[in-house]
Amino acid sequence: MIDRRGFLTGSAVALLGIRPASSQADYIAELYAKAKTEGELTWYIVYWPSDRAEKHAAIFTKAFPGVRVNVVRATAQVAYQRLSQDIQANVANCDVFASTDMGQYVALKERGQLMPYKPRSIEEIDPRFLGVDPDNAYQVVGATTVGLAYNTNKVKPEQAPKTWKEFIDPKWKAQSVVGHPGFSGFVGTWVVQMNKLYGWDYFEQLAALKPHVGRSIIDTVTVLVSGERSVAASPSALVLRSAAQGNPIAVSYPDEGSVLMISGSAIMRNSKHPNAAKLFMEFLYSAETAGEDIEEFGVPLRRDVAVPAGFKKLDDLKTIRPTIDEIIKGIPELTEKWRDTFGV
Repeated sequence: MIDRRGFLTGSAVALLGIRPASSQADYIAELYAKAKTEGELTWYIVYWPSDRAEKHAAIFTKAFPGVRVNVVRATAQVAYQRLSQDIQANVANCDVFASTDMGQYVALKERGQLMPYKPRSIEEIDPRFLGVDPDNAYQVVGATTVGLAYNTNKVKPEQAPKTWKEFIDPKWKAQSVVGHPGFSGFVGTWVVQMNKLYGWDYFEQLAALKPHVGRSIIDTVTVLVSGERSVAASPSALVLRSAAQGNPIAVSYPDEGSVLMISGSAIMRNSKHPNAAKLFMEFLYSAETAGEDIEEFGVPLRRDVAVPAGFKKLDDLKTIRPTIDEIIKGIPELTEKWRDTFGV
């Protein structure tokens, strides 16, 4: 029997949000012992900016000394292309793949590239995010919303768009910024949802307004803060985070609903560090991760995390979201239409 106290520090127990004397703690201790012999894991991460991903990796290693996380941050399509090249070359570079495009997991599962794993800590998660795959080949580990945003130096609150239809008002000609569905899973999901609401005419009208088209949806916040553009379709959490840092940017929640974005995570079947990967998956459901979600203005998945006064929980927001099947079918088709319509 592994002595739990010999492998789990008090900080690790607290960060994971588990009881010190429990079967889950015993399981994590055994997993950590095995992970330490592997020493590291590589995380292909899409849904967080580089600075937060690196911060999270450092917190994990502090909680589990001797297990390093190699962070590889990219947009959804770039990360998937890199992973596909790894698979084609039969090279096991990635241990944990975390993306904003849920359709990628369906494709990887069909190709037999994922290692089924159901984290023990998943029972603490909001039921709305459970059971995304009946075989546990992949899990939902992150959630946020995409809404409207505006530069507060250029747009007054009463002038900001309040609906998705107002985002394509002619008054925003050469003043808006969006990401590209060919690079960003969040943008792809947003495009699918807007097409579902209003048809492709919505994007033809948007294209006529000459928006700035970036790649990652993160680019929309950067462009907005710079003052180059006035309004954007942006991830609300990142906008609130930027505003808290003193930047001239604010969120406008669309009347039709903010688009709820879910991000997934999976362990690769050919992982060279499977125990470290499993330990990291457990950590993605930890109390620490949920606390970070709140600190970063995101949507915490755990049900047992206290939120500060004024914090918008999922139940406080009106949200809309396409189904995974709609995303799988819609993103490739609509990305081609996007390129034809926007010329990029």
